[in-house]
Amino acid sequence: MRTELAVRAALRLLGPVLALFALWLLCGVGVAWRTIAEDSNGHAGHALWLLLSGSWDAGSDPWSFFSFRNQSLILAQSAIVTVAACGMTLIIVAGGIDLSVGSVIALTGVAAALVLRDGGGPVAALAVAMLVGAVAGAVNGAVSAGLRIMPFIVTLGTLGIARGLAKWLADNQTVNLGPSWLDALMQPYPTAGDPWLVRALGVAPGVWIAALIAVGSGVLLARSVFGRHLYAIGSNPAAARLCGVRVRTTQTAAYVVAGALFGLAGLLETAKLHQGDPTTASGRELDVIAAVVIGGASLSGGTGSIIGAVVGALIMGVLRNGSQQLEWPTYVQEILIGAVIVLAVGLDRLRRRE
Repeated sequence: MRTELAVRAALRLLGPVLALFALWLLCGVGVAWRTIAEDSNGHAGHALWLLLSGSWDAGSDPWSFFSFRNQSLILAQSAIVTVAACGMTLIIVAGGIDLSVGSVIALTGVAAALVLRDGGGPVAALAVAMLVGAVAGAVNGAVSAGLRIMPFIVTLGTLGIARGLAKWLADNQTVNLGPSWLDALMQPYPTAGDPWLVRALGVAPGVWIAALIAVGSGVLLARSVFGRHLYAIGSNPAAARLCGVRVRTTQTAAYVVAGALFGLAGLLETAKLHQGDPTTASGRELDVIAAVVIGGASLSGGTGSIIGAVVGALIMGVLRNGSQQLEWPTYVQEILIGAVIVLAVGLDRLRRRE
């Protein structure tokens, strides 16, 4: 039975991995074609010959999409969604959902920026961001699980509350920061002036933080009693309760842990922007939920994995990066992201019919 479940889980993950590779390859070839087409003044036949023969203009690099520099940029752009998706996976596996993640990222980012602006250190900023996120998660979990109100409705309400609190704390303006340790945290390309540790990492330190969070969350979900309880609750809450699982407490705990991770994502967002912005991360909840579902999780609960969520976050990152390099208008990018979300939900429905 365990072998069969492991095979099913591997097959469920194989699809997103293949989709990531295909999208990555398609974006790279598309960028190369666009670059060479510009060199050949739009003549398709000449562009194809240049592409196949490798005799394009020496001043251009059609394969820049595949460069290490651009891959570092994609990883940095995906780090925030990855951290948030790890938390969202815990919630969705347990049969819940959190639409307030974008607003919580903004709220925790503002809180961290205020601590830094007032002279607090990095540990204090991190602690405040994660604490505020955990409190937001506790409210979501307590109201939805404790009062048995649909989490969709609860988090839709707290989405507005968290955004309003962020604007109130920031006095409806950005919280500007001076030079600090945050400057290098989400910088995709280390420079000569960065600390030696940042240069040694090769990519943004935030990428390594996201990787550590993914490993820790994966172990928590797949190897701990808490993780097994989340799967049991998502599959059948009534049966889990009869087996002695404290359903409401466990669901609330999932929201608390996820909220703390949203707080860390908020700190990374502040590092990326170099300021606390109460209007940032608007719509980010769509990217996060789509990443989790694309990675194999079911919106009905009971299935999902952290590695799948990471793959889903990378798919969103590659899609955005490729769209930007192809210089597609913003509205085209928004249409594509919306189509991916619809596709993700459709795939979830197909999986549930299996």
